[in-house]
Amino acid sequence: MSDIAKRNAAIEALKLVEDGMTLGLGTGSTAAFFVEELGKKVQLGLDVICVSTSEVTEAQARSLNIPMADLDTAPTIHLTIDGADEFDPELRLIKGGGAALLREKIIADSSDMMVVITDASKQVAQLGAFPLPVEVNPFGMALTKARIEETLEILGMYGIHVNVRLNEGGGPLLTDGGHHILDLHCKAIPDPDMLGAVLDQIPGVVEHGLFLDIADAVIIGTETGAETIAREE
Repeated sequence: MSDIAKRNAAIEALKLVEDGMTLGLGTGSTAAFFVEELGKKVQLGLDVICVSTSEVTEAQARSLNIPMADLDTAPTIHLTIDGADEFDPELRLIKGGGAALLREKIIADSSDMMVVITDASKQVAQLGAFPLPVEVNPFGMALTKARIEETLEILGMYGIHVNVRLNEGGGPLLTDGGHHILDLHCKAIPDPDMLGAVLDQIPGVVEHGLFLDIADAVIIGTETGAETIAREE
């Protein structure tokens, strides 16, 4: 995805923002363009309050003098703008490539409206080519990993590699919430709703990167502009 397409998607999303809104700010390279463009509007007088899905986004927003609030003091979120690693025709998403999936889902699910900004390369007929992130508690992580592998086989998803995501130093990556991430290399997910439901039942799983019935629209940036796909009710 080129920077031009990313910025065009961000600029299109900015048209949804109105004075007085509380915004959820996503995480990742495309979301960073939205935060940058939002900062320009705030400097010109746009009146918004924002909550962030990650410490990285929080730092960027504050550097641009965007008013920030704690999620507990701003419980009503009118609009969240975030990226995605994949989306399918039903606007089901895989998110978590940036290791912020827990906070992203909390904020997106609490929003009146959640809009994804991305490009056409993230559009797929079936989810799963991008590894599915699962955020897990460090305690008993090997047991949780084994339970996930067993569950995948029960669902008929055989031969799937489940890898611990590593940091630059070669140790397990630590999320902002103090958890680790297991990446499920599924290649294809036949039934995202079923997989999401069973992952929710495994002790040790904090959250997974399947965002189901959460996105209201996807804005696809191009080299020349952007187009919007709205979820059918």
